[in-house]
Amino acid sequence: MAAVFEPIARIRTDFPSKFGIPRQSGLVDALKGRVVFEPKYRDPSALRGLEGYSHVWLLWEFSESVMEGWSPTVKPPRLGGNRRMGVFATRSPFRPNPIGLSCVRLEGIDLNAPDGPVLYVAGADLMDGTPIFDIKPYLPHADCHPEATGGFSDAVKDYALRVDFPPRLLALLPPDRHEAILQVLAQDPRPGYKHKDDGRRYGVSFAGFDVRFTVAGDVLTVVEVVPLP
Repeated sequence: MAAVFEPIARIRTDFPSKFGIPRQSGLVDALKGRVVFEPKYRDPSALRGLEGYSHVWLLWEFSESVMEGWSPTVKPPRLGGNRRMGVFATRSPFRPNPIGLSCVRLEGIDLNAPDGPVLYVAGADLMDGTPIFDIKPYLPHADCHPEATGGFSDAVKDYALRVDFPPRLLALLPPDRHEAILQVLAQDPRPGYKHKDDGRRYGVSFAGFDVRFTVAGDVLTVVEVVPLP
């Protein structure tokens, strides 16, 4: 009999939509999130001992990328969206089973929150409301392999844009979100196939605002910050 999975929690983040979310966990450590357990799993006993770990693994569902069927190859954004690689050689959300894996820093545990227990995490690459299937401790002696190689992703791991965010526009966002949005924009939120100077305006929904920008060469310029409705 096949196992039936159900969410044990959902994560609350500053991203109401997929666009702009970092493509991997840990790329933007300034991003904060709250893991809120479903009522059935709000038992502090289930977290006993977790406070001794600095990082945890989140196993979650690509809930906005579920599709019928699957393709054995995908187009990784960091390769310009034009080259195909095997789906199992990528972190693409378009998989036979839409399961994501993220390593996040555990900043705190609040056992007494009204909707607690709640985990406070940093560096998450998840949309607000994403269902979490499981949480496991990160074991540095087992999960870290310094000798590991990164395949084709090693060639683009240092890619980043320079961000020109005028101070008067940056001041419209909450001060504790400044570093996070700057790091998010530096990661180049545009689709891989759009990495051209097409003069188009893009917008990242973040922390209650639509941050609109253009890109010329390796410089991203923020041109407008508008409150979300």
